[in-house]
Amino acid sequence: MYRLVGLLLAFFTFAHSITVDEHGYIMYCPCMGRFGNQADHFLGSFGFAKALNRTLVLPPWVEYRKGEVRSIQVPFDTYFQVGPLQAFHRVITMENFMKTLAPSLWPPAERISFCYTERMGLDGSTGHGCNAKSGNPFGPFWDTFEVEFAGSEFFGPKLNYDIHHGDSMARRWSERYPAAKWPVLAFTGAPAAFPVQQENLLLHRYLRWSVKYETGAKQFIRDTLPRGAFIGVHLRNGIDWVRACEHVKESSNLFSSPQCLGYRNEHGQLTAELCMPGRDTIIRQLKRQIKLHREAAPDNPIRAVFVASDSNHMLGELNDALKRMDVTVVRHPDGNPHLDLAILGRANHFIGNCISSYSAFVKRERDANGFPSSFWAFPPEKPGAKVKGAGSSPQHEEL
Repeated sequence: MYRLVGLLLAFFTFAHSITVDEHGYIMYCPCMGRFGNQADHFLGSFGFAKALNRTLVLPPWVEYRKGEVRSIQVPFDTYFQVGPLQAFHRVITMENFMKTLAPSLWPPAERISFCYTERMGLDGSTGHGCNAKSGNPFGPFWDTFEVEFAGSEFFGPKLNYDIHHGDSMARRWSERYPAAKWPVLAFTGAPAAFPVQQENLLLHRYLRWSVKYETGAKQFIRDTLPRGAFIGVHLRNGIDWVRACEHVKESSNLFSSPQCLGYRNEHGQLTAELCMPGRDTIIRQLKRQIKLHREAAPDNPIRAVFVASDSNHMLGELNDALKRMDVTVVRHPDGNPHLDLAILGRANHFIGNCISSYSAFVKRERDANGFPSSFWAFPPEKPGAKVKGAGSSPQHEEL
């Protein structure tokens, strides 16, 4: 007798509004990178869960804060609404799942971690299976929900996460791990690729900011920015980014570069300027975009530039450069990267970093809403020639 059938009957006595999904669940630790990378992985995991027809357990966002040795787990619905996601596929927050479903559906003795192959310990030792809780944020993430794994399951090399290419990968997953026997597939990392696969880009339309962040963005635009249109820009220029850009010379793609260069570099090649645009490039593109907007919408000219940055917002330099154009350059005083994202998504035009996954988040949101975007130093200007129009490409990494 299928185990899940019995669980369904028993669980209805106390689950009330929570119904067990007989098709099973997918759970994972968003343990690679910061927000931008995690957002890419979320979209891929969302598509993966849809393909396998299992409910996706929405993990908290993993954050790293100054003074904290261990990662902090922020509930998914702190930043985004859960409801709109249901229009595409079934989801449940991890907090809700662990409280209402896990005790019976996923008891401690049956909590198995899934990974492609064995994962070595921090000391290089082997024989630990998936070693799902080794290191930060892996340990802190699962500790947040008091999860201890009873065993490991290796799904490689016959299975992988790419359900868009190859021979019926979703069907093969279901055949090897039927929901009746495996109600929960708990992955050590996200069942997705980075950067997000092209086939999953459109799933961003289901990501809607929570009321708190949507309201915060609207209020800042209304109360702080001059009346009129504004350009939103992302400047990725912290020391870690400077070091990342050193890899441009030996790379054909880097981080989120496919968003402007294409997934097969069909639109161009990586350049140092694309990764770390210089002051002159930034000012030149801003002036050009301001002029283009004024020509297209003379009754609603650009009056402000909103800057989001992980380090140097360049407020002084940009204000001096744009003063004669009657444009004010500002940032949000709180330095909240998620609120910055929500504001950038509402700009009349956005200029981002093609390599950055943080910029990529903004670009996808704006694409979903039909708003225009472009990228620093893309397409590259020809030596000695002026580019007539604004570029259109991104740059990577999260704040």
